Amino acid sequence: MELQQMRYVVAVAETNNFTRAAQRCLVVQSALSHQIARLEKELGARLFERTSRRVRLTPAGAAFLPAARQCLDAAERAAAEVAAAVGEVRGRLTVGLIPTVAAVDIPAVLKDFHQLHPKARVNLSVGASDELVEQVRQGEIEVAFLGMPVTARPRGVMARELARERLIAVVSPAHPLAGAYSVDLRRLSAEVFVDLPAKTAGRAQSDLAFAAAGLTREVAFEVTNADYLARLVGAGLGVALLPPSYVASLAGVTTIEVRDAPARVEYVVWSRDSRTPAATAFLELLGIEEE
Repeated sequence: MELQQMRYVVAVAETNNFTRAAQRCLVVQSALSHQIARLEKELGARLFERTSRRVRLTPAGAAFLPAARQCLDAAERAAAEVAAAVGEVRGRLTVGLIPTVAAVDIPAVLKDFHQLHPKARVNLSVGASDELVEQVRQGEIEVAFLGMPVTARPRGVMARELARERLIAVVSPAHPLAGAYSVDLRRLSAEVFVDLPAKTAGRAQSDLAFAAAGLTREVAFEVTNADYLARLVGAGLGVALLPPSYVASLAGVTTIEVRDAPARVEYVVWSRDSRTPAATAFLELLGIEEE
């Protein structure tokens, strides 16, 4: 059994197509098909069901795929560790982040990282804070930037607080509150809100603040993308509470100070169990040494 055969299986499984898998792997289709057939013969089971219209994993293939991915990850990690031993950082670095991260200039840090370690490959994954923490805990991503209410802290991972800030109200320029210098949560509770989905960390910051004040509010629109959330506010569909450092980059909305505003804390988190050489080098750029 060879690593290249495993790469071919993973490529076919992810593309559901032998031709596209061969293109991804930079080989001719006949060579890819031949190697998978050799592997199936060695394993004594077919990994794919092939028809004129589709390709899909067999039960045996579905069982083989996770192990194949683990083997490929282990081989990549081994190569990265050897390279690190002779002073070169390589391999893959997957960075997760929330759309509203503002405590760190991510593009600037990635630019510095790439200049220092050009052989490392970087993948960016945008998601919700809760999901990112779990992905780091499971080893699916190495480093993540997220925001949480001041009453919460990331669990099961290493974490460093980066910044904390109080949210501000964001309204359409045509909204009746647009000319106000400041408001409080009681006044805002009469408004219709645009917010992130319920039970996410980004939504919890506001939900907890209203609940603590003994207030309820109507969230008429739930949006997973913060940029689109701001567009809905700009269109006059509702108001929102957002971090001021993020709002500074938005156009077409007006901001208002909230006297009893909720706050959020931005963290960078990473695995407590192990760090790849690329993750270690990236964290060092943030001033985080081995812990």
